[in-house]
Amino acid sequence: MSGLIDSRNIHSVKRDLLSVGLIIALVWVVFALDSFLPLETFGLVPRTLHGLTGIIAMPFLHADFKHLLGNTAPLAVTLLLLAGSRANSLGIVAIITVLSGVGLWLFGRTALHIGASGVVFGLIAFHICAGLFEKRVQSVILSVIVGVLYASTILQGIVPFQRGVSWEGHLIGALAGGFVALLVSRTLKQPENSKTP
Repeated sequence: MSGLIDSRNIHSVKRDLLSVGLIIALVWVVFALDSFLPLETFGLVPRTLHGLTGIIAMPFLHADFKHLLGNTAPLAVTLLLLAGSRANSLGIVAIITVLSGVGLWLFGRTALHIGASGVVFGLIAFHICAGLFEKRVQSVILSVIVGVLYASTILQGIVPFQRGVSWEGHLIGALAGGFVALLVSRTLKQPENSKTP
């Protein structure tokens, strides 16, 4: 799991700004195309073969403009916050996306699940848990900021049985983010533990 850490430490908010912008732009382009093409059919439907495409496609699909706007800002913020860490941004996002998607496919309600909120909840949980696990001042401050900004969103998002809300997608995404943060913290500690006298 050493690929979770950017040992070169070459990324920064300025350097990653273009990548984050491209991801957000892709989400908006897919939303625009969905007006003409039935792209929502590629969403995640738990325990179905055709629903497997949603593991990757789901974060790029949104039901309406309000849904899209609601995910755009927190997705951009949480992606940019990764740039200021020692984490491999692309690796972190990819693993959270796959873990949250697979978890939702296995345990979610039989419905069409779309939207980037599972990844957003995963990134929020990652930032909060990374700060707690690493016990680094910078990480803890970052986790507090994320917690304050999105605490109400997290609590509201995982309340069960909300109509029209994939609360289980949010919950599984958050669990995936916490798990990845644990993996990263253990990877960071490995060099210290492997030193020989």
